Amino acid sequence: MTKYPFTEKKDTRSGFGAGMTELGRTNPNVVTLCADLVGSLKIDTFIKENPERFIQCGIAEANMIGVAAGLTIGGKIPFATTFANFGSSRVYDQIRQSVAYSDKNVKIAVSHAGLTLGEDGATHQILEDLAMMRAMPNMTVINPCDFNQTKAATIAAANHEGPVYLRFGRPVVPVFTSPDQKFEIGKAWMVSEGKDVSIIATGHLVWEAIQACEILEAQGISAEILNIHTIKPLDEKAILKSVRKTKCVVSCEEHQANGGLGDAIAQTLAKNFLAPQEYIAVNDSFGESGTPTQLMEKYGLNAATIVEKALKVIARKA
Repeated sequence: MTKYPFTEKKDTRSGFGAGMTELGRTNPNVVTLCADLVGSLKIDTFIKENPERFIQCGIAEANMIGVAAGLTIGGKIPFATTFANFGSSRVYDQIRQSVAYSDKNVKIAVSHAGLTLGEDGATHQILEDLAMMRAMPNMTVINPCDFNQTKAATIAAANHEGPVYLRFGRPVVPVFTSPDQKFEIGKAWMVSEGKDVSIIATGHLVWEAIQACEILEAQGISAEILNIHTIKPLDEKAILKSVRKTKCVVSCEEHQANGGLGDAIAQTLAKNFLAPQEYIAVNDSFGESGTPTQLMEKYGLNAATIVEKALKVIARKA
């Protein structure tokens, strides 16, 4: 029996929709903009209940970012919503110039991130967005792991003053976090304590890390799991506390190895505590068309590969 049993699977984008529904009922300053993807972003209920607080921008994402930035001047809290590929790389200049540079209170909420977008293929599978948004001054970057955490993160993003990039996904995944959790931006969640290896994961890879931990436990290896739902600001204190104990780390993300969570951890270790690290990430490659399960297996973003890398990094310890 898993330490984190689940009774259902839901997509994290529906967690965003549930968060927006609650915000629509509790925060009159929250408005939503969309680039012709209302159904995909699960904001139908928000729009039905608050039609005057919705702007359909059409397939004009750059314009949507500009409109969102303008709305903040009047005290509104705009959520600009689209697919992750269109809400990061396509509009990077607009985000930099109109949102981040002037520190506008815009929330960029994006779905269909990473390989698990699936059959739509490489052109839609953004694997560089965390790196781009990490590099953006003033930007907070959040990547939650399941339905409940995405809902909580959405509400926390609305309460946070300043730009936020909120990333979530398309496939259904186990719902294993608490429905009444307290989501603290920049605060890691200790999923499971251990002493032999730190497995530090984000997004969909948190559940894979939990499964890997159980496999390792059966082999007599005690793995510690940290859920880094906030890529920036990074909870360096939690990371260092864990790695100082275990003396090695495996970083896990549905993203390129270059510039993502793994590199953020490596920078922290380089400055504070040198320890061997292995990456679970896409290795300088675009994705391709396939089911989420097929793609996660092909690119090594699953529990089996986490176990393999954990054994490798343990062997590298001094």
